[in-house]
Amino acid sequence: ITMALRGELWTELPAEKRIFCSVLLFSWAVYLWEAFLAHRQRRVYRTTTHVPWELGQIMDSETFEKSRLYQLDKSTFSFWSGLYSEVEGTMILICGGIPFLWDLSGQISGRAGFGPEYEIIQSLVFLLLATLFSALTGLPWSLYNTFVIEEKHGFNQQTLGFFFKDAIKKFIVTQCILLPVTSLLLYIIKIGGDYFFIYAWLFTLVVSLVLVTIYADYIAPLFDKFIPLPEGELKQQIETMAKNIDFPLTKVYVVEGSKRSSHSNAYFYGFFKNKRIVLFDTLLEDYSALNKEPAEGEEGENEETKSKTKNKKQGCKNEEVLAVLGHELGHWKLGHTVKNIIISQMNSFLCFFLFAVLIGRKELFAAFGFYETQPTLIGLMIIFQFIFSPYNEILSFCLTVLSRRFEFQADAFAKELGKAKDLYSALIKLNKDNLGFPVSDWIFSMWHYSHPPLLERLQALKDTKQE
Repeated sequence: ITMALRGELWTELPAEKRIFCSVLLFSWAVYLWEAFLAHRQRRVYRTTTHVPWELGQIMDSETFEKSRLYQLDKSTFSFWSGLYSEVEGTMILICGGIPFLWDLSGQISGRAGFGPEYEIIQSLVFLLLATLFSALTGLPWSLYNTFVIEEKHGFNQQTLGFFFKDAIKKFIVTQCILLPVTSLLLYIIKIGGDYFFIYAWLFTLVVSLVLVTIYADYIAPLFDKFIPLPEGELKQQIETMAKNIDFPLTKVYVVEGSKRSSHSNAYFYGFFKNKRIVLFDTLLEDYSALNKEPAEGEEGENEETKSKTKNKKQGCKNEEVLAVLGHELGHWKLGHTVKNIIISQMNSFLCFFLFAVLIGRKELFAAFGFYETQPTLIGLMIIFQFIFSPYNEILSFCLTVLSRRFEFQADAFAKELGKAKDLYSALIKLNKDNLGFPVSDWIFSMWHYSHPPLLERLQALKDTKQE
């Protein structure tokens, strides 16, 4: 009887109230699910205090303990930052923060001589204020993560001045891209007629391809220094491997990632016959700043980054770097990059189509405090961020499962190149350098890990390695 009564009360609520309550309930349901998974994983960090027997030949007890404490600190930090984010988002919705900010944007644009008929101008002011608010509220968490968590465990390479310089630069660059792109998208939606969703999708496709193309050449160098990999054995071996699998390599760069963090990485970019490979200096044993003693008088002279030279070896040998690149090039050879682009664009088209179906529903706007007006930008935010949230969660999980499958396939490709032994040792070194914890709760791993757990990847490589 009680359930039936509650059902009747629910159905009697106005549509906009049901929508608003559903959005809040689902948001908290997702948060509680994530908190539950994180709790299970923290229990693994707390209870697994000794190296499991199957890891005895892979990880020493000192590294194991360091990685355990690092991941425990990260998980605890993630819990509190996630809780704050959820509470903040809930309060913004309940207190009408979105319509308040929209009205404030209208007042600011009005003072500049742009009335309500200039909706795109008001939308850009709204977007600028929203991203500024997000940056300011997220700043204390970012500072704590960088200068407490990462500093404590030896990864942070930044000074406070460099951090703020970097943050301001990122904010400016983001606005220089976000505001023009958003204004054009809103304009296309407004003039596109009944088939605006097709034109909007094509526009976002072109923008995404352009950004991917120019990112490493024009955007990334604003933050990090890229230098061509010097002539030598490693460069020659990389070029030979690329040629053997018909990878159209044009340039190989080394990026000074050590200015910001001692975490390591590698990637390739570019379309068609213009591919480039980027290696972080922290990936290369011969380039890693942690492996070099500072020159006389050098320590203390760099105002942007701290001297973090330590008595530890970091990075991979040339053969191991080639194995890691063999894995990365496997993603290209097996078509993973193209498949991900296709999936992304199919999803984008579907979302724009559904947006076109839903944008005329006034109850969606009323649910979030917009009773008189239905701004296009607000519609995009409501539908893409809130209404699509259940779909986005399912899609995210499916993509995580697919990503793990792709990672195994890329490892197998490296094996076919004869790199199994070197990839095996490289994975162990990278796990050690990045303080990855090799033991995980199975549900947490299934839901979150876009890469297979270390032991699973090593097991898949083990037979070939032993041969």
